[in-house]
Amino acid sequence: MDYTVSMFLNTLTPKFYVALTGTSSLISGLILIFEWWYFRKYGTSFIEQVSVSHLRPLLGGVDNNSSNNSNSSNGDSDSNRQSVSECKVWRNPLNLFRGAEYNRYTWVTGREPLTYYDMNLSAQDHQTFFTCDSDHLRPADAIMQKAWRERNPQARISAAHEALEINECATAYILLAEEEATTIAEAEKLFKQALKAGDGCYRRSQQLQHHGSQYEAQHRRDTNVLVYIKRRLAMCARRLGRTREAVKMMRDLMKEFPLLSMFNIHENLLEALLELQAYADVQAVLAKYDDISLPKSATICYTAALLKARAVSDKFSPEAASRRGLSTAEMNAVETIHRAVEFNPHVPKYLLEMKSLILPPEHILKRGDSEAIAYAFFHLAHWKRVEGALNLLHCTWEGTFRMIPYPLEKGHLFYPYPICTETADRELLPSFHEVSVYPKKELPFFILFTAGLCSFTAMLALLTHQFPELMGVFAKAFLSTLFAPLNFVMEKVESILPSSLWHQLTRI
Repeated sequence: MDYTVSMFLNTLTPKFYVALTGTSSLISGLILIFEWWYFRKYGTSFIEQVSVSHLRPLLGGVDNNSSNNSNSSNGDSDSNRQSVSECKVWRNPLNLFRGAEYNRYTWVTGREPLTYYDMNLSAQDHQTFFTCDSDHLRPADAIMQKAWRERNPQARISAAHEALEINECATAYILLAEEEATTIAEAEKLFKQALKAGDGCYRRSQQLQHHGSQYEAQHRRDTNVLVYIKRRLAMCARRLGRTREAVKMMRDLMKEFPLLSMFNIHENLLEALLELQAYADVQAVLAKYDDISLPKSATICYTAALLKARAVSDKFSPEAASRRGLSTAEMNAVETIHRAVEFNPHVPKYLLEMKSLILPPEHILKRGDSEAIAYAFFHLAHWKRVEGALNLLHCTWEGTFRMIPYPLEKGHLFYPYPICTETADRELLPSFHEVSVYPKKELPFFILFTAGLCSFTAMLALLTHQFPELMGVFAKAFLSTLFAPLNFVMEKVESILPSSLWHQLTRI
């Protein structure tokens, strides 16, 4: 046996070792590239996923105990339900105008700022807010009911014009203002026409709302339409620089419809008040909507942090603070910043311009990258306006992560950070944007393994090519050592078995 192995090793030439190591390096390199691409796109290792999904059941990884299975399935369903509730997608209260802003970006850059998933959610919102079961009784509303379901933008716009030929339809004006108008001024003009038509419908349905469920549903739809129009008119005024007028319109709208919180008009109001630098009014709004134990949005958390930072940031110095310690006001500001960062850890990099901004999507995920973009897009200017606020944020925001338990089984100040934000944000944000991920995922074992294997075999191939004789000696010594235990076992077997029996076995 030892003689056979020696003969085999002596027949191997240096070219064989070069080819062997080179091929191994190429294959492991291809595996590494594929694993890295899969990890960047889906956030997990392909080999690990296949082994868990397919190989583990074959190797007996599934428990046969029915009670355990039922318990685990119940637990899985509970966790799934929790992740769905944590990763609910919300309408962006500061969303841009599709025709006047999103489409202009596409014309200039050639990139689509909105994903299909985001636009599909908007279509569902429009059907929920702007239609009701009795629309088929009115020709113009019946046309608009189909228009909101239409995927082609030009078909939607044509349907809106067709509805306006029948009568003054508020939802048709809304669609044209959102999608056909190419400037904010054009959109505002169309929304004013929508307001005139929508206000008349609202007053008529208000008188008939108690005459049956059909009239009640119609009045609910007309209320949604009226609130939407007034809110968008206020946003037009804000875009066009008439900020005080916008603030008055928002306040009046919140007084007129105090129960309609789904539009989150207070976030529009906070942004407009910050533009006016009316910080006392901002604090009054926060006092009403900010819940310490259960914050509602990044806008509320970071606006509260900005107000606290404003009180100390102009005189804050990290060197002086390290010498004398933080004052009470500085400690309060730092704690508020830590609270905001724990709620949404993606925001600071956008405020500090460590990461480039894109246009915010029409929908956001609370505590996700999409919400961070939507907040920073409108509020970065307000942070820059407060002297020293960004410096205080820069010096203190990373300290948040030292207080949050790891793994993220529980939060420090409130409920733990959800684990499903990355998947939802990838659906909401365009492909050219690099999604911010928290907590940072460690590279899977198989990527590290294939990277090491590729590097090792490439080094062997290079050494074998440069020093063929020397590497041949090393290879033969390595293989001899590798086969030594087998040779030892074979020698013991030869000594124990009779020679005649061993001769017959070797012949077989």
